[in-house]
Amino acid sequence: MHIATTRPETILADGALAVHPDDERYRHLLGKMVHVPLTERVIPIIADEYVEMDFGTGCVKITPAHDFNDYAVGQRHTMEVINLMNPDATLNDNVPAAYRGLDRWVARDKIVADLDSAGLLEKVEPHTLKRPYGDRSGVVIEPYLTDQWFVDLSSDKGMAKLTQPALDAVRDGRIKFVPDNWKNTYYNWMENLQDWCISRQLWWGHRIPAWYDADGNIYVAENEAAARAKYQLAADLPLNQDEDVLDTWFSSALWPFATQGWPEHTADLKAFYPGNVLVTGFDIIFFWVARMVLMGMYCMDGEIPFKEVYIHGLVRDSEGQKMSKSKGNVLDPLDIIDGIDLESLVAKRTSGMMQPQKAAKIEAQTRKEFPDGIAAHGTDALRFTFAAQATMGRDVVFDLKRVEGYRNFCNKLWNAARFVQMQTAGQTITAAPVKEKSAADRWIYGALDRTIRSVREAFDTYRFDFAAQALYDFIWNQYCDWYLELVKPILGKHNDDDAEKARTRHTLLDVLEQALRLIHPLMPYISEEIWQQTAPLLGATGDTLMTQPYPAATNGE
Repeated sequence: MHIATTRPETILADGALAVHPDDERYRHLLGKMVHVPLTERVIPIIADEYVEMDFGTGCVKITPAHDFNDYAVGQRHTMEVINLMNPDATLNDNVPAAYRGLDRWVARDKIVADLDSAGLLEKVEPHTLKRPYGDRSGVVIEPYLTDQWFVDLSSDKGMAKLTQPALDAVRDGRIKFVPDNWKNTYYNWMENLQDWCISRQLWWGHRIPAWYDADGNIYVAENEAAARAKYQLAADLPLNQDEDVLDTWFSSALWPFATQGWPEHTADLKAFYPGNVLVTGFDIIFFWVARMVLMGMYCMDGEIPFKEVYIHGLVRDSEGQKMSKSKGNVLDPLDIIDGIDLESLVAKRTSGMMQPQKAAKIEAQTRKEFPDGIAAHGTDALRFTFAAQATMGRDVVFDLKRVEGYRNFCNKLWNAARFVQMQTAGQTITAAPVKEKSAADRWIYGALDRTIRSVREAFDTYRFDFAAQALYDFIWNQYCDWYLELVKPILGKHNDDDAEKARTRHTLLDVLEQALRLIHPLMPYISEEIWQQTAPLLGATGDTLMTQPYPAATNGE
């Protein structure tokens, strides 16, 4: 039998040779046994539709312990599973003595040489293929069979209790995705579920609540005392807790209800479950969103964990690349807010790297992109930038120049407020609405009314980019560039109409105060600071802008 492989070291763990059931070339060999080269084992020739007749020789080696597809074939044929690797990717005692303890790559070369010496090697030729690498370690990842804990999602029982209710909640509209098309990603994952591996070999996390005795018996309970009581174990029976921890997404899936006092029926749980909206990225719809729905509905008697899921894009760098520490293109928001000098930025980007060999490249890239470091832009400018770029369902290509532009917008708002404060300092401002308005006043109130409607509608529909644009246009273009210029002659020393001046001062303050309330969700700091200085002049009460009512449209009145 002739086979081709890109992983000759796994020949030693082969469980069968497989051919397609319809392949006439091998039909007469089905059920016969063949010797595994370099070993004393024999394995069967089997038929499975996984094999492509027209690819290679049409005969495939099956290694259940070290290939996902092969494992599935092995399960279908109740095949022996042989794990030939240690955790450090050296070969273990399941292989002939000549290869034990060898690194997988060293073993590969030796096995190829030994096959050649035995006259069993037909040819060696280059072959391009994709190999999985660890992002942090930079080494090739090997499929490796280990004992793990799973949540049953694929059996009839698992489907009925977990999977199907979570699917139905989206299909019948109890949970809505925004934008709507992302529900298809959710469906795709939920309709093709495999059992969920929830154990991890890490130091940090929630320990698996399972204990073992010396005979390997497993006792699952909330804690050791509960395990002894549940299984009626003797007090002197030694027990050891499983050393693994729960998958972080398992813990995260419990968040909507576990943080509110569950399993007790607390007031917080009643008040905050389900939530109104979950905000998250599309890349973790199946990691987090789906699992919160699964666990929430299971643990909360079928009640959904949230009503809407708003999916935002990923923040990418100015060249459209996904930000990651290994690429060295991550920007810390605090560095944009507070500023950072070049040397500190280089040190920050190149320290503690999992792949230190990339440090020189990242340093060169950083010095080229930020020759003067990063200037301070403030929190509000950064927040407004993200809102302005939050086009529904699309990734954000981050550009520091956009932040600079919105920092200028903050300055524009600050300077406008200073002008208003200068014009109203020492003046008596009536808190009541002014009935008699000038043409300029009526125009700015009409513009404010339209802006309020636009912003509220944008927030209601998760169009934060529309809200930001409407606020920017009103404050910069209509209020600052037009209205303030229109009223300067009215407030000047050559105008003797005190009543007209009083009406204008009221409009200046009133429109500014409403604009501050309107922009507060996107620019909380500068709006709060200005509001504290100006609102008392209009008789506003309250310790903070955060507790003030959000502006409502009044048809320009």
